[in-house]
Amino acid sequence: MHKDIEPAILYFGTPVVLVSTLNEDGTTNVAPISSIWWLGWSCMIGVDASSQTTENLRRTGECVLNLPSANLVESVNRIAKTTGRKRLPLHKKALGYQHEPDKLSLSGLTPQTSVAVKSPRLQECPIQLEATLSKTIPFGDENPKMSIPSVAFELNIEKVHADESLLVHSEKSYIDPDKWHPLIMSFRKFYSTGNFIYKSKLSEGSENQYAPWKQRGWKRKLTEWVLAKNTKRYKDAVSKDRAA
Repeated sequence: MHKDIEPAILYFGTPVVLVSTLNEDGTTNVAPISSIWWLGWSCMIGVDASSQTTENLRRTGECVLNLPSANLVESVNRIAKTTGRKRLPLHKKALGYQHEPDKLSLSGLTPQTSVAVKSPRLQECPIQLEATLSKTIPFGDENPKMSIPSVAFELNIEKVHADESLLVHSEKSYIDPDKWHPLIMSFRKFYSTGNFIYKSKLSEGSENQYAPWKQRGWKRKLTEWVLAKNTKRYKDAVSKDRAA
């Protein structure tokens, strides 16, 4: 039987991501977050509005989303209650956060030059996503249970870097889920993925079905035209909701 509950947080199990951004003085800020989701090559992250990451993203319009594997849990945990903010917001003081100007050294992670953005990647993270800012949206500002101002950033993924050991041998652009074990946050505790349990119907057919932009020539143009025509009313409905 189900029971009505009011948990303080709703972290039912999401991947941990280390967001690297550039501070105003050119140094690197690294922030662990677990409020994140993807759709295609777009991504939404949720961040405390008072964080250094928020300030850096709004100023530079870019970041790198570094996905640590389970074996990097200690590095992530070292910077879990740190902030790049010199003046700590009251709520972070109450939670025991401390200012840390050099999170890279504290975490033991190594900066790596990015390709499409200035923010560095983190070399030890098996998955690295270079991203640019698309939209900034106030988040939860009308929800009375959201006591801390938050912001949602919609990001465009520009480059994806993956450790070669994670790739499916025959198709180099595909990640093998049996080899990739991301660090997961579930109700303030660290977990990771386990063994394969059941084949999904979504795995039927080629992954390229989800990537019409990989097609070439007339086939790509025709596919894009058909998709645009058949999805126009849904796009218009979303635009209407935004304008309302």
